[in-house]
Amino acid sequence: MADLSAFPITQKWTPKDPSVLQLFSFPTPNGVKASIALEEMEIPYEAHLVTLSDADVKSPEFLSLNPNNKIPAIIDPNGPDGTPVGLFESGAILIYLAEKSGKLIGETASDKARTIQWLMFQMGGVGPMLGQMGFFVKFAGSDWEDKRPQERYVNESKRLLSVLDKELGDKDWITGQYSIADIAIAPWLNALNFYGAKEMIGWDDHKNLAAYLDRFMARPAVDKAKNIPPRP
Repeated sequence: MADLSAFPITQKWTPKDPSVLQLFSFPTPNGVKASIALEEMEIPYEAHLVTLSDADVKSPEFLSLNPNNKIPAIIDPNGPDGTPVGLFESGAILIYLAEKSGKLIGETASDKARTIQWLMFQMGGVGPMLGQMGFFVKFAGSDWEDKRPQERYVNESKRLLSVLDKELGDKDWITGQYSIADIAIAPWLNALNFYGAKEMIGWDDHKNLAAYLDRFMARPAVDKAKNIPPRP
């Protein structure tokens, strides 16, 4: 039985089976990246619900694993060096899981480079821009009298979506093969429903993206993982 007592987070979220990978998350676009990857790669894991409240993400226990107080985070009791390893940042987790399982990162070094390229496109562009757009369209920023911030993020989101739509013109998946890059990108596209921003960003003009998202959401692993851990 693995000993995870060196990780203070386990004092608040206690593993039932410490021999399997521990996922600390919430079903947001970033959070479900990890659960989807784990389901797709068939890696045994145990999910712990970490709400977005300060009581959870800013608790000393959670900060001990992720000092940036964001979900998801993981502890793998079977780390690559033979000892448990803790990780945060969804992109880093995706790469780690893909390398651990040997799945969804490409068959060649060139495939891997292209996969990580599009993963970084999501991490540095799609996620931050759509997230900021959501703030100015759905949340507190929507009430601001000055609409320039909203326009800035809506326009940049449109640009990024156009890049993706064009890239998907002749392929089912962003690199040609289903990969962790798709697991990173598609949940953020799905968030456009939650933000109520599809009309604003001209979703109907992105036919390739619409078909891509439908393919992604129809995958059994995605359907299972999209609500893991279950919301309270």
